[in-house]
Amino acid sequence: MPRPSDEQRQALAGLLGLGSHSARKSHYPELLARLEELETERNRYKWLFEHAVHGIFQASLQEGMRAANPALARMLGYDSPQDCLWPLTDLATDLFVGGAAELARIRRELQRGNGLFGYETRLRRKDGSHVDVLMNLLLKPDEEGLVEGFVADITERILAQQRLQTLNDELEQRVLDRTRELQALNEQLSEARDAAEAANLSKDKYLAAASHDLLQPLNAARLLVSTLRERQLPPSEQLLVERTHQALEGAEDLLTDLLDISKLDQSAIKPDLDVYHLDEVLGPLASEFQSVAEAAGLELRVRVPRLSITTDFRLLTRILRNLLSNACRYTERGRVLLGCRRVGDRLRLEVWDSGRGIPEDQLQAIFLEFNQLNVGRAAERKGVGLGLAIVDRIASMLDYPVQVRSQLGRGSVFSIEVPLADAAPVACQNVEPRPVTGDPLPGQRLLVVDNESSILNSMSALLGQWGCEVVAAPDLGDALAMLGGQAPDLIVADYHLDHDVTGCEVIQEIREIFNRPVPAVIITADRSDQCRRELQQLGVPLLNKPVKPGKLRAVLSQMLGKAG
Repeated sequence: MPRPSDEQRQALAGLLGLGSHSARKSHYPELLARLEELETERNRYKWLFEHAVHGIFQASLQEGMRAANPALARMLGYDSPQDCLWPLTDLATDLFVGGAAELARIRRELQRGNGLFGYETRLRRKDGSHVDVLMNLLLKPDEEGLVEGFVADITERILAQQRLQTLNDELEQRVLDRTRELQALNEQLSEARDAAEAANLSKDKYLAAASHDLLQPLNAARLLVSTLRERQLPPSEQLLVERTHQALEGAEDLLTDLLDISKLDQSAIKPDLDVYHLDEVLGPLASEFQSVAEAAGLELRVRVPRLSITTDFRLLTRILRNLLSNACRYTERGRVLLGCRRVGDRLRLEVWDSGRGIPEDQLQAIFLEFNQLNVGRAAERKGVGLGLAIVDRIASMLDYPVQVRSQLGRGSVFSIEVPLADAAPVACQNVEPRPVTGDPLPGQRLLVVDNESSILNSMSALLGQWGCEVVAAPDLGDALAMLGGQAPDLIVADYHLDHDVTGCEVIQEIREIFNRPVPAVIITADRSDQCRRELQQLGVPLLNKPVKPGKLRAVLSQMLGKAG
């Protein structure tokens, strides 16, 4: 900064009324000391101004640069601070890269707030290059339009930021590339998984369709063989018929197991929970397996307490049927027991046998698919080892714990736990038909509707042997024509007919035409919940193909007995 001249000192002394320098010395020593302090302070600020690391300047908004320190000159590539004292008209072209527009913006900001702090910009150097700087500008209030500025070179910081940004960009790009690689791998894995699931689903659908189609001729064969079994044949022919019957039973069990496994794999079975008396569930099973146990030379005992349970009737029956079937199959002598034990709010259903038992290291393996026990009568081994696999899957679906205990040489105990019901059911459902007095079948006129000619023929032969008058037709039109305006006593219909017509529709149509509630039975290979619910709404009993002739006769007798 310029030092005050002698004339300025004289003026100041005169203003203060000091007169001459000698007078100040004689009469005002304190003022002299103060002036010397000010001079020292001015020299200190001058030294700081000239030796500051950062650039410092003073400028007028009307005239331009008035002072600059050496650091600013070096920063801009000039030899002397005097080279940086541009007039206002040259500031825009010689100093600010942003030109006149930037200079005007700075002026507006200073006038608005008397200061501009942390302002980052670019200043032009002597060689035409630029330098990135951080500026703090202060508009002095005591001198109009006078600005003091402090300038810091931030080129290294900017370069460091750029390097950091470059590293970040490279890292982001690497992450992006890696992410794309992982996405591509995930897509490949997803495609492979979808392909595997599609193949598995296709296999399950094919298996279900094949099993369903195979059940149709099997049903016809079972009906024909049952017709032969009831006839008086020579012993040699009767033996052949009986062996054919046993072979068909084995095929039926195998197809039924395959169909159930396929539906379980497709999650096509949904539990339909309701409240049932325990004897509704266990009574039919006791009747069914009484003859099975007697044929195997075994004693079957069933203990049924007066309790009610909450369960899916069909699925629980399937579990117990498989357990009882295995117990009868793998027990050579002794007895089989179906009993119950109350455990808190649950009921443990147990199937005991006196067979050879199961080795401890096989207790878990027996629930695997296609695993058969290497015990029991070889002549009676049937199926491919799916019974307990089906038990395990259905029990898991119903959340019923399955347990097994066994002792070699003494037998095994299989058990599941089902929830007890809080109250008894309002009405019994799915009750097995009770025997009626006499035989109501002879002389009854039965309409059989099925789109398979082999089943029509076999059903006609069996029902005719039972003394029924059979009207067999493939569809509704032929059925009405053959009935000749006379209503049948009972309808036996397949569920799936040609042209997407169902047996339910045929039954409803015939009931409307003859204006009477003709009793009816649906026989189908369709084991879906949708089919079962539709028949429940219609109030028509359901028999699955291949139908057992004994059960068919019992159902028909029960319905005709009620109708009579």
